[in-house]
Amino acid sequence: NGFQRGKIDKTLFIKRHKGDILLVQVYVDDIIFGSTKKDLCFEFERFTEVKTASTHMETQKPLLKDEDGKEVDVHMYRSMVGSLMYLTSSRHDIMFALCAYARYQVNPKVSHLYAVKRIFRYLKGQPKLGLWFSKDSPLDLVAYTDSDYAGASLDRKST
Repeated sequence: NGFQRGKIDKTLFIKRHKGDILLVQVYVDDIIFGSTKKDLCFEFERFTEVKTASTHMETQKPLLKDEDGKEVDVHMYRSMVGSLMYLTSSRHDIMFALCAYARYQVNPKVSHLYAVKRIFRYLKGQPKLGLWFSKDSPLDLVAYTDSDYAGASLDRKST
């Protein structure tokens, strides 16, 4: 992506492009950016307006091993999956899809990366969805689980 993390301030990201500099400061869910060239700012701003997905997972086409697909960077794929795993503590709606895509961390292909990116697009379109507990309501936490061995058509392992 061309960004370098700041050495002193880890929330500052720097991109150098043909003698120009783009600075991006990120703090939790706030972001501020500036550049020595207006075009770099406009280009970066386009990323804040990415398209969203209405569902977190493709419903008509199952994700397969894709043996002939083009390989992607394993570390990037694992990093994306790991970031989403951390998020599942408050966003349970993505858990099923994420666990299905986490199976492909050993040898991810472009199709798997696209599927993981779909979760990010879904989250972008549903920013307010999450867990909320009122401090006045009694918390009666009940949990259920179900194994779905038929859902994994490749190897019939639990999903």
